[in-house]
Formats: sequence, C-alpha cells, structure tokens
Amino acid sequence: METAGYTALSRQSGLLREMQVIANNIANTNTTGFRQEGVIFSEYITEGDDVSSVSMAQGRIHRTSFIQGELEPTGNMYDMAIEGDGFFLVGTPDGERLTRAGAFSPSAEGTLVTPDGFAVLDAGGAPIFVPPGGVELAVAQDGTLSAEGRPIGQIGVVQPVDPLRMTRQGSQLFNAEAGFEPVENPRVMQGFTEASNVNPVLQLSRMIEVQRAYELGQSFAEREDERIRTALKAFVK
Repeated sequence: METAGYTALSRQSGLLREMQVIANNIANTNTTGFRQEGVIFSEYITEGDDVSSVSMAQGRIHRTSFIQGELEPTGNMYDMAIEGDGFFLVGTPDGERLTRAGAFSPSAEGTLVTPDGFAVLDAGGAPIFVPPGGVELAVAQDGTLSAEGRPIGQIGVVQPVDPLRMTRQGSQLFNAEAGFEPVENPRVMQGFTEASNVNPVLQLSRMIEVQRAYELGQSFAEREDERIRTALKAFVK
C-alpha cells in the first residue's frame, strides 16, 4: 500500500471509532448517571514509501465529560444524586468502583444496592444496611442516613485522585486506577437521580459530520485505488 493509502486508512479508522463512541452516547441518552464520551485525535510522524516522513492520525484516546447532568426528582426515598463534584462508592466483584447513578434500592439481605445488585458502600468501604419494613429513611446533605431520627450510616462520596486515569466499565461505573479520596462537604440530594449529560441534538449533528467525513475518505480511497489500477494496467501493456 502506498503512503496515501496508509494516511487515508489511519483517518478512516479514527473516524469509525468516533462514530462508535457517538452511537454509544446516543444510545445512553436516558441512562441514569451516564457520562458522555468523545475521541481525541493525535498526530504522529512515520516513514513512508519513497519519502522521509508522513503524517498519520490516531483516534484512540477517549475523553469523558464530567459536566453534571440534570437532577430529576423521583420521590423515591432510596434514590440519591450528587450536586457538584463526587461519585458514589460501590462494591463490585472486581473491586470498588465509582458511579454517579444513584437509583438505589434495598436488597433482600437488607443492604442498599444499585440496579445491578452492587452494594453501595459507606465512607469506610463497608456495605450500608437499611432497616426492613419500609421504615422512613432520611438522607442529610453530607450523605448521613437516618431511620426514625437515628443515624445508621453515611454514603461514601469520593473523588478520583487523577480523573485522567479513570477507566469506564459498562455505562455507569468507573475504575479510579490512581485511587480516590473523600469529598469535603458533599451535597447529596435525596429523592433525585442524575440524568445522562448527553446532548442528543449535538451528538446527532456530530454524527452527521463524521459520517460525511468518512464518506469523503472512502471516496478518496476508491479513487486512489482506481488510479493505481490504471497505472498498473498501463505499465503491463
């Protein structure tokens, strides 16, 4: 493959990856606590055929938007949302993970869990137990849970030490590879959940732009292929 072909292929690969990311954003427009992603393109220089160097493109870096989504009232006493910075701390089979999705409920064992059944953890990393029998649960701004006026625990609200080293797991969980620390003065809102921060109109517009760019690149690759075929036929003759 000639240099022009490699250059076009690297661009097409990055555009295809961006279309996949945008499609995932659109699919999660209504996913509680979802964080929109984007793709960052980088340039690198490599040697090409009969030239000293050629510029290539890569679109492998995913950028997560941490802009807060709209807080939606639910009236459910187990639902919670964080206003401002911070993540809820949950326990999974793979270890402790962070999430902004606060649609919680009590499990059959009496622990507070996510819709996937992961335990919601307190500031010390232990599961939170809630009284059975529909006892009225109150949540203070700092995440302290009370049943009939008696404190029973405190929701763990943490923030990553290095947000750039957070990796997404599924649509709602993050792994803070560099660790995390408690949030000072968190603002936990009871009876609310945080909506996805995806702007579907902007994402659809971006999808159209990327598709057009991909089609132009495909057209260029086809013309380049035809040019090479024509040249080879002329050479053979």
